[in-house]
Amino acid sequence: MRSAKMLERPDGVFCRGLMKAVGFSDDDLSRPLIGIANSWTTIVPGHYNLQQVSEYVKQGIYRAGGTPVEFGVIAACDGIANGHEGMHYILPSREIICNSIEIMAQAHKLDGLVLLGSCDKIVPGMLMAAARLDIPAILVPGGPMLGGVEFDGRKTDLTSLDEARAMLSAGKISLEKFYSMEDTCGSSCGSCSFFGTANTMCCLSEVLGMTLPGGALIPAVHPDRMRLAQASGVAICEMVKKGFTARKILDKRALENAVKVCMAIGGSTNAVLHLPAIAYEAEVDIDVVDAFSRFNRSTPHIVKVNPASKWDMEDFWKAGGIPRVIANMQSLLAMDALTCTMKTVGENTASYQYKFPDNPEIIKTLRQPFGPTGGVAVLRGNLAPDTAISKPGAIDPSVRKFIGAAIVFDSEEAANEAILAGRIKDGHVVVIRYEGPKGGPGMREMYKAMKFMYGRGLAKTTALVTDGRFSGTNNGCFVGHVSPEAAEGGPLAIVRDGDRIIIDVDEGILQLEVPDEKIRERLAAWRPPEPKIKKGYLALYSRIASSASQGAIIRT
Repeated sequence: MRSAKMLERPDGVFCRGLMKAVGFSDDDLSRPLIGIANSWTTIVPGHYNLQQVSEYVKQGIYRAGGTPVEFGVIAACDGIANGHEGMHYILPSREIICNSIEIMAQAHKLDGLVLLGSCDKIVPGMLMAAARLDIPAILVPGGPMLGGVEFDGRKTDLTSLDEARAMLSAGKISLEKFYSMEDTCGSSCGSCSFFGTANTMCCLSEVLGMTLPGGALIPAVHPDRMRLAQASGVAICEMVKKGFTARKILDKRALENAVKVCMAIGGSTNAVLHLPAIAYEAEVDIDVVDAFSRFNRSTPHIVKVNPASKWDMEDFWKAGGIPRVIANMQSLLAMDALTCTMKTVGENTASYQYKFPDNPEIIKTLRQPFGPTGGVAVLRGNLAPDTAISKPGAIDPSVRKFIGAAIVFDSEEAANEAILAGRIKDGHVVVIRYEGPKGGPGMREMYKAMKFMYGRGLAKTTALVTDGRFSGTNNGCFVGHVSPEAAEGGPLAIVRDGDRIIIDVDEGILQLEVPDEKIRERLAAWRPPEPKIKKGYLALYSRIASSASQGAIIRT
C-alpha cells in the first residue's frame, strides 16, 4: 500500500501522531487509506446530497476493511454562474479540481479514491485526476433531480425559467405566471433533470467503467443512491487490495466506447471537451475529436431525452439507463473493456438486473433507431478550419441545414440584450465571438442566448454560431467550439453583419460565403483585442489553455 511506508514505525511515528491527533486508532492506520474527494456544498443542487452519500461510502469502506479519509473539492454551479462573469470560471475550474485532488492524494499517499460529484466540470475534473494519478479510483455521482410541474408541453426543468423569461419579454405569459415557476421547476436536489453536461458526464463515467453499473442515473432522492454509495465503498477496497488502478480501466477501448455511447444517447457537446482531457491525462493515444467524426456515421441515435423529447433523466433511469443502452449497442462496443467491478463491460451487462420495464419511446434498438447517425457532430469549413461541434440529436431536422445572414456580437451579454430587445429576426445567424478558452476567457456557455431565442419563437427560424460552448439543454440550430477561436485570429474574428453563413449539420459543414481573397484581406487587417481579464487565475488560464479542438486542456 502507498500509505504503509508513510505510516510504518519507527520512521512513520510523526505521521501517525498527526493522524491520531484527529482520532485515528492503530487499527485504522493498519488499513488502506481511502480518500473521499467530496464536492459537497450547500449552494449547488447537484451536490447538496453528497454529505449523506459520503456517509454511506464510509460504511462500505469500513465494511470492506479500509479507513476513509475525507477532503473537500470545489464545485461551482454552471446554472448559477450562467449569463454573467461567473461563467468565465466554470470550465477553468476543471483543472483546479483535477490539480487539487492530485495534491491531496499525493501529499497523503492515499491508497485509493472515491470521487463524489455530479455537475458539469466537477465530474470530468475528477476523472482527469484519477487518470493522472493512476491509483484505484471510483466515481459516485449524486444523481439527477426530479422533473418539475408541466409547462409548454413537458415536465419543466430549471432552464424552463429562461425560456419563460423570453416568453415574458414577448408578451406570451404573465409576470405572475413567470414568478410562480421559481417554486415548481426544481422538485428536488440533484443534477438538473435534463440531459445536460452533468448527466452526460455521469453517464459516460459509467460507460468508461469508472462508476458501478446503473450508478449514473439513480435519482438523487432515491434510496438506491445510498445503496450504490455503500457498494462503491466496498468496491474501492477490493480494487486497492488487487492493485486495480484507473488506467487499467481508462484505455482506448473505454474512450471509444464513451464516444460511441455519447453519440447514441445525444449527450452534451461538452463531452467533446472533456473526453480529450481525460484521454490526455490517461496518456492514451487517441484523437477523440477525430473519433467523434469517424464514428458518427456508424453510430445510430437511439436515446431521446429532454431537450430532444418530453422525457427527463428519471424516465431514462426507469427505462434501463446506461445498462440498457450498452446492452442494445453490444455489436458496436468493446465489451471486453474492464471496469471498476474488475469485470468486463460484457460481464456487467449480462448480470445486470433491471427494476423497471423498458420504454422504447426513450431507448431504441440499433435496428429501429431515432436516426441513422450520432447525436453529436463535428463540422468543418472555412469558418472552422480545425473543427466545430453541434448536436443534431437536439436540432429539428427542418433546421439542420440553415443559410442566413450574420448578425455579429463580441460578447454573450451583447447578444442576450439584443435577443430580448427583439433585434434578432427570422433568417439571422447570431455570431457570438471572443468567448473561446482564451478569448472568453474560459469558454462560456451560450445557453441563455439559445433559451431566449427559443422563448421568443425563433428556435426554427434562426441559428447561432460561436467559439464558446453550449449546455446540453440547448436546442434550435447551433454550432459551438469553433476553432481556431476568434481571439487566436480564427476566421470567426472577421465575420461582418450581413455575411451569409451556411450550416449543414448532417454533412458536417460550416462555411462563410465570402470569397477567399476577401477573407485573407480581412484577416491581414485584424488585430487581437485587449485581454478582457488581466489578473488572477483567468489571466493565467487565457495564456496557457489549448484550443477547444484539443479539449481546452493545459498541456504540461
